[in-house]
Amino acid sequence: MTPEDERHPDDVQQHLREVQDLLARHKLVEGLVHRQDMPRHDLVENLVHKQHVAELQHKLDELHPADIAYILEALPLDERLFVWDLVKAERDGEILLEVSDAVRESLIETMDTHELKAAAETLDADELADLAPDLPPEVIQDVFQSLDSEEREQLRAAMSYPEDSVGALMDFDMVTVREDVTLEVVLRYLRRFEELPDHTDKLFVVDRDDHLKGILTLEKLLISDPELEVSEVMRREPVISFQPDDDASEAAQAFERYDLVSAPVIDADKRVIGRLTVADAVDFIREESEHEILAHAGLREEEDIFASVWDSVKNRWAWLAVNLVTAFIASRVIGAFENSIEKLVALAALMPIVAGIGGNSGNQTITMIVRAIAMGQVEQSARNRLLKKEVGVAVFNGIVWGGLLGVLAWWLYGSVSLGLVMTAAMTLNLLLAATAGVLIPMIRIRLGADPAIGSSVLITALTDSGGFFIFLGLATLFLL
Repeated sequence: MTPEDERHPDDVQQHLREVQDLLARHKLVEGLVHRQDMPRHDLVENLVHKQHVAELQHKLDELHPADIAYILEALPLDERLFVWDLVKAERDGEILLEVSDAVRESLIETMDTHELKAAAETLDADELADLAPDLPPEVIQDVFQSLDSEEREQLRAAMSYPEDSVGALMDFDMVTVREDVTLEVVLRYLRRFEELPDHTDKLFVVDRDDHLKGILTLEKLLISDPELEVSEVMRREPVISFQPDDDASEAAQAFERYDLVSAPVIDADKRVIGRLTVADAVDFIREESEHEILAHAGLREEEDIFASVWDSVKNRWAWLAVNLVTAFIASRVIGAFENSIEKLVALAALMPIVAGIGGNSGNQTITMIVRAIAMGQVEQSARNRLLKKEVGVAVFNGIVWGGLLGVLAWWLYGSVSLGLVMTAAMTLNLLLAATAGVLIPMIRIRLGADPAIGSSVLITALTDSGGFFIFLGLATLFLL
């Protein structure tokens, strides 16, 4: 068993600390040696350098590619590139697949064409398709020419599907058997493999033209009489399968719903062309979750935390500009009621509460709606029912929490009218937040846009400006 097989998930933080400690010692000792004036200084410095490099290389050789990717993402750029240079060349491809898009870009920039080609040639066709968008065209062309005809066809197929489709996620490494052979023959066939493809829990039963006939689980294979034929123990239709054009998010939900480990991918003629595994589904769910979190905050893409200032600015500026405009509008709303605020100073103390509670409520609503859309649970036809339900929640919360704030305003400032205005403003702003929380993502998805992008910015802008206008407007009408 290799060290990689013995790893524990909780060890990755320890691995990171050990690498950081080795890097710190390397810098410290090299700095001290460099400042010393001694005989044969260059030789001593070279020996010290080689010692620390050897320690780091030994540590990296023990780690799984995913752990190395985690460490690279957590290191500043100069240390990241130093560690990257120490990774064995034959592991470059696996690690490039594991790191985030932003970090992958920083690593690829340091590699020449020969290194990139060597890294790409270690990957399977489905993995190469994932990496291809980040590689220079000439590298892809060279690698494509080095593949055999079957691998070329697989790569061409994998790259032809949209990235949010099953075809873009499927892999081609699978085991198929015929239904007219005995289980003993199947067992002898499997023993010829050095290892089975990852996440193999079932074998796909096909005919001579690769049409799917059913599945044979490994459990059934092992506990059944070896003299029986596959056709006698296999599970026939219906078998959960996918087509390459199917939506990847729906496939991922199916894996979660039915506790799948693997499933066949079939074409229109029911020929098995690949398979989808739980690892593919989990990776997709994680990436979608990260995208949703970033989009909710108005970030266009995942950002390398150690990226340059300019790269980070480019990623963040768009929605900050939108936020600046909306904040200016909110300030103008307040400016329109300057005379009211001057006459009743309590308004200045209370209006942030109305806006803040409205923003929080709106973010709760919009988060629920965006999640439901992502899970495929909401259609446009459900808009009115959702709106009615959220309005009901807003009215209840407005009466209860707005009433409580109204009582507090009455107690603090001795004005029943101010308390009533506070309650009414809170209720109306919560109604505005609920309506916007339902309509913003529904309208965006109808226009073909991502419902999550900038949703937090939009709802906060609306509830701030709306909350100020409602509260100050009611106060001007009924208190002054």
